[in-house]
Amino acid sequence: MEMETWRPVLVFLLFLPSVLLFCNSANAKRSPLFPAFLKAGLKQSSDSGRGLYETRYFTQGLDHFDFTPQSYGTFQQRYLVNDTHWGGKGAPIFVYTGNEGDIGWFAQNTGFMYEIAPYFRALLVFIEHRYYGESMPFGGEEVAYSNATTLGYLSSTQALADYATLIIDLKKNLSSEGSPVVVFGGSYGGMLAAWFRLKYPHVTIGALASSAPILQFDDLVSPYTFDDIVTKDFRSESENCYKVIKNSWKEIEDTASQPGGLEKIEKSFKLCKGQGQGVENWIEIAVIYTAMTDYPTASNFLVPLPAYPVKQMCKAIDNPTAGNDTFARLYGAMNIYYNYSGTETCLAAGGDSDEHGMARGWSWQSCTEMTIVEGGSNNESILPPATYNYTEQAVACQNYYGVAPRPHWITTEFGGHDIRRVLKRFGSNIIFFNGLRDPWSGGGVLKSLSNSLIAIVAPEGAHHVDLRFSTKEDPKWLKTVRTKETKIIAGWLEQYYSDSRST
Repeated sequence: MEMETWRPVLVFLLFLPSVLLFCNSANAKRSPLFPAFLKAGLKQSSDSGRGLYETRYFTQGLDHFDFTPQSYGTFQQRYLVNDTHWGGKGAPIFVYTGNEGDIGWFAQNTGFMYEIAPYFRALLVFIEHRYYGESMPFGGEEVAYSNATTLGYLSSTQALADYATLIIDLKKNLSSEGSPVVVFGGSYGGMLAAWFRLKYPHVTIGALASSAPILQFDDLVSPYTFDDIVTKDFRSESENCYKVIKNSWKEIEDTASQPGGLEKIEKSFKLCKGQGQGVENWIEIAVIYTAMTDYPTASNFLVPLPAYPVKQMCKAIDNPTAGNDTFARLYGAMNIYYNYSGTETCLAAGGDSDEHGMARGWSWQSCTEMTIVEGGSNNESILPPATYNYTEQAVACQNYYGVAPRPHWITTEFGGHDIRRVLKRFGSNIIFFNGLRDPWSGGGVLKSLSNSLIAIVAPEGAHHVDLRFSTKEDPKWLKTVRTKETKIIAGWLEQYYSDSRST
C-alpha cells in the first residue's frame, strides 16, 4: 500500500508516524488586559501535570443515541480539574474539549486557559475524548480496538454528547447550574469546540476554536492546499532551502536503488542500523511537523524545537560548510527536528512510537467520518508529487476494518457548505483563530462571519499558538491575539450575567 493513501491519517493535526498502522513504512513512499498570573514554574510542567490539575473520573454512557441493551453500557471517562482560582457558585467554567490523545498532554500545552482563569475566577476542566488515554470503553484497548463492532462507538458526535453529559452533571454536583461555560479547543479539539457550540448552545455560551480545519472536508478545500502552505513556509525563508528539499527526493530514491545505497543513506543521516529504507517518510514528517509547529519561541510540544524552527532548518541547509552534499545539508535540518536536545546517538527513522496514544483511535476515525481532503502535491511542492485519491483510501479502510468512509457525513452533521450564510442564521459566539503558517489554516475559517462569529488571523502564527503558555519572548502580535480573545470572552460573560440579572 502506498503511503499517499494514508496521508490524511499521517498528518492530520498532531499525529505521529505510528498512525500508519496499515503501512510498512520501510516500503512506503509518502505519508480586558490581564497580568501574567502564573509563575514560570507552571510553564514547564512535568509529565504528571503536577500543580496544573487533579484527575477525576465520570461514569459515562457508551451510546447516547440508541436504546439497544449494549447502548446502556458505561465506561470511566477521565477529566482534569483546576479549581485554584474558581469563584464558586455561579462563576464561569472553562472546558477544554479533548483531542485525539491523552488529555494530560493537551492540558499541559494549553496555558492560555490557566493564564486567564484568575481574571475570570474560572474553574478549568479538561475532558478526555473517548477511546483515548484512559477513557477506554470495554475495559481497555484490547477489546475496545479489537474490531469494528466495538470501535463503532468512537465518533465526534458521541464525544460531543459525552462532553455535554459530563458538564451538566458536574454543574449539578457543584450546585452551580447557573455557571456559564466557555469551551476551548485546538486542532481537532478546536473543531469539537466549534461544533459543540453549534450543537449544544444550551450548555455553552461560546467557543474558542483554535486552528480548527472545519472546512477540510468534501469539496470545500483543494487537496493540494495543505502541501502548498508547507511549501510556502519553507520557500519564504530560503529559495535554496526549498530547492534542496524539493530536489532531494529523487536523489534519495536513486541512491537507495544502488548497491550499498541504503548503507550510504544510513551513514549520511546517522540513522540507527537498518533504517535507511524509511528515510523519505522520515524527512517528510519532519518538514510537515516543523511547518505546523513553527512557533516564535522554543517549544516541546511534539519534540524539542528552537524558536522559528523552519528558519533554523533552512539555516542548516544553507550552511556553506556542507558544500554541495545534499545529504549533509539535509542531515543538519533533520538533526534540528529529531535531535535538537543533542541526546540521540543515532536517529531512528522507524517511527513506531505512540507516546500520546493517538494512533489506533484516529485510524478508525479517519476510516469513518474524518475523511480529510488532503494529500495532494503538485510539481512545485516541497514534498514529493502525489495525487489525492479517495478511492484508494476507501478500499484500504474496507479491507482493514470492513467499513467504508462516509466522506459527506461531517458536512451533513455540522455544516460547511456556504458556511457564511448558514452560520449567520443560527451560529454565534465562536472565535476562529488561525495562523497562516499552519498548513491546516487552509481549511479554517479565515473571515469573520458576523459580529459574534469572529475570525482572528495571524500571518506569522502556527498551529494553535494562541493557546500555548505565554513567555517573555512572545512577539507583540501574539500578545495582541490573546488580549483580543480575552476581551471577546469577557464580553460573552458580561452579556450572560446581564441577561441573567434581567430575568
